[in-house]
Amino acid sequence: MSTTFVAPPRWTADQLDAAVEAAMDSFRRERGEEPVDQYRDYLDQYLGTVNDLIELTVDLLQLQERAVEVVTEAPLLEALRFCAGPFISEDDLTVLARTTLSRTRLRKDPDAAARIVDTVLLGLDTQRFPWFIEEREATEPERQAAVLSTAVLLATERTRTLRRSSAKLDQEGAVASALMDAGFRRVPPPSTIRTLEDAPGPGEFCHEVDFGGRKADLVIGLWDRRRMPLECKVSNSSTNSYKRVNNDAAVKAVKWLEIFGRDQVVPAALLTGVFKAAPLAEAQADGLTLFWAHRLGDLLTWIDRTRSP
Repeated sequence: MSTTFVAPPRWTADQLDAAVEAAMDSFRRERGEEPVDQYRDYLDQYLGTVNDLIELTVDLLQLQERAVEVVTEAPLLEALRFCAGPFISEDDLTVLARTTLSRTRLRKDPDAAARIVDTVLLGLDTQRFPWFIEEREATEPERQAAVLSTAVLLATERTRTLRRSSAKLDQEGAVASALMDAGFRRVPPPSTIRTLEDAPGPGEFCHEVDFGGRKADLVIGLWDRRRMPLECKVSNSSTNSYKRVNNDAAVKAVKWLEIFGRDQVVPAALLTGVFKAAPLAEAQADGLTLFWAHRLGDLLTWIDRTRSP
């Protein structure tokens, strides 16, 4: 006798349009209520750090001589990366400079420290640091402008990163709390889930686990013995939304359905922020089930329906 499973929800075009608009309204309200103290704190912090970098290296003119001192102090190295235009990420810097960023290693390898400095100087923003290419000390107005603009870049990027990570953690925490309120039990994640026998069972869930070769934010054991790998996706722009949903969560959904089978898994994403309806419809067509953080009850209601096929 075959089992009839409760089908995952599917949004019509009109429903997606309405949900996208509601999510954007929620995003506007949250952003409007967000305190600016965090950005100001970061700006104060980075003003001091960039000043330290400028003073230690005599307006960057002695960067090569001070390379080891700069790259082995995390705050100074971060400020140095943001002297390039555009700034250089840690991952890119390790590739371009052919080294790690380990303080211990860099102290023992001055040549690697020099390569890091040379890499940044190749991309130095000469609009902010015009005196460097002219091989002269900065004027006081030039120095103040460079310090302020670099600190603003650092504070802005740190605030953006904090927003994204906080929103994602808030999503995961909200889902976990709602599941436990609904009678689910949180279990430790296994090292990896290669078969469904490795996954949380009915009424269980876990965080952050390799599910069929791709990381899932949560894996939920549905009551009918299917599993739901759930991705928490936060977007502050429609451009970012395509990357986070279509190029990430939907790609994972296709892979999970291929590995485990359509009758065994329900790949899903919980969405917060700014999205476009058309790409979401594409992701849904690829097999990704969509839920919204501002309608978290929809997720819990559907999961409860899996108790009685």
